[in-house]
Amino acid sequence: MTTTSRLPVSSTFEGEERKHYEETNFDAEVASYAPRLRGRKLTVSIAFVAGTGFTLFGYDQGVMSALLTAGQFEKVFPQVVVDSSHPNHATLQSFVVAVYEIGCLMGALSNLWVGDRLGRRQTIALGGCIMIIGAILQTTSYSYAQLVVARIVTGIGNGLNTSTVPSYHAELSSAAKRGALILIEGSLITFGVMISFWPVRYPLPFLPPDSQAHSYWANGSSAQWRVPIALQIVLALVMVFGIGFLPESPRWLVKQNRNAEAIAVISALEDKSPDDAEVQRTYHAIRETVAIEDFRASSGLGGKHALQSSKRSPLRKLLVGGRSQHFRRACLGTILFQRLGLSDVTSRLIAAANGTEYFLASLIAIFIIDRIGRRKLMLFGAMGQCITMILLAVLGSVQGTGAQVTSAVLLFVFNSFFAIGWLGMAWLYCAEIVGLEIRAPANALSTSSNWIFNFVVVMVTGPSFNNISWGTYIVFAALNALIIPVVYFFFPETAGRSLEDMDVVFALAYNEGVSPVQVSLRKDVPLAGSPEADRILGIETIDRKVVTLRETL
Repeated sequence: MTTTSRLPVSSTFEGEERKHYEETNFDAEVASYAPRLRGRKLTVSIAFVAGTGFTLFGYDQGVMSALLTAGQFEKVFPQVVVDSSHPNHATLQSFVVAVYEIGCLMGALSNLWVGDRLGRRQTIALGGCIMIIGAILQTTSYSYAQLVVARIVTGIGNGLNTSTVPSYHAELSSAAKRGALILIEGSLITFGVMISFWPVRYPLPFLPPDSQAHSYWANGSSAQWRVPIALQIVLALVMVFGIGFLPESPRWLVKQNRNAEAIAVISALEDKSPDDAEVQRTYHAIRETVAIEDFRASSGLGGKHALQSSKRSPLRKLLVGGRSQHFRRACLGTILFQRLGLSDVTSRLIAAANGTEYFLASLIAIFIIDRIGRRKLMLFGAMGQCITMILLAVLGSVQGTGAQVTSAVLLFVFNSFFAIGWLGMAWLYCAEIVGLEIRAPANALSTSSNWIFNFVVVMVTGPSFNNISWGTYIVFAALNALIIPVVYFFFPETAGRSLEDMDVVFALAYNEGVSPVQVSLRKDVPLAGSPEADRILGIETIDRKVVTLRETL
């Protein structure tokens, strides 16, 4: 009896000692992965590197538009010179701008395969390196064909970055500040466009506005266009170098079973101890999401949750299609102002001023996005854009100086609505709404749809104005009007919720048989990682199925 009574005690002691040893080792492993930066410093550093990537994106888009009519650029690439003797050059001019979108499409689609394999940081670094190669090829171009190929290469790198950076930044941001932080990226796109306009076109503001010297700098050398293109390399180097000092996304780390590293990153982001209750809740919410997805994929017994996942698929597809409206201001600004009957120099000057106003207007959304939510901003932007395009169509049918001036003002107004309602939202919302399982592929597909639409817009806008004139504005108005009911009926609110909280929103909507939009507007949805959320997600049911499956095997 004495022997049998001691065995359980010894066994219990050994089990507790082993558990303590494992916990001590795990804590030591977490400590070894602690990032060098914590709290606010880490948040600012992530925002800076992510913002540099999007400034590079904006600059790269705007600089080519700014250089198309530069004398030295036309001398090296006569194919972009449009005149009465070469009317077909209009297509070649549009193509050298639009082919960049094809490269971006290729880069975004490639993220379907490399995104989850390489991780967020390595994908961003790869994209930056490809952009550097593309910028070098553009800078050293001496033929139209080389320039086109170089634009495609640069686009591939940018496609990788723009389909990865928003997800990376969203996964490293708190629910309370995520909207503002990612909208900063949208503003920095316009900042990149703005700095591509002024230094290239108007570096000498004290000269008369209509003088040739005022239009471009270095008129006697190809440095006039090579130096502005080469400046992309500086921004890309900052991004590639900076990403090396930042941590990987904790969501991706958990997905790769690198749990200690994930806890270390969450702890650093929240500037709290790894055993803090909030850090542990965030970590367990992510682990539960990954566990559910892994179980569903490996066993096929996802049951209720599998149905919940399929319930989300139509919305995800709709979201991908809905984003195709977004973002096309940089390369069309001068063209649209020229269509109003303004001179070339005046058009370029007003387009540059428009780019500046565009940047300033985008700053407004940063301060209100997390207060009033995503849906209200999207609806506000879409309605304002629609009304503005209708007014432009009306004025387009009227001749006169007054109509031209008013139309120019309305283009500024349109950009303001777009900057506040949709510019940053295009990159934020998709990263928030989809689950971890398909976040990288979904962002790749949604970004791809963006580049396809951009390519179409660049290629058809000129011919459309030539054929139907102000009727083009009616087409744009109709497209913007379509956004309003889609957002109102199908886009749930994501403000104030963590990325894992949205899984709870969709699961609760499915359980109750109501729209996810209705549930997203409620205040009683439990936080992911809590016992209440676990019951809504069916985690207890899945745990029982795991036990049953193991007993069967």
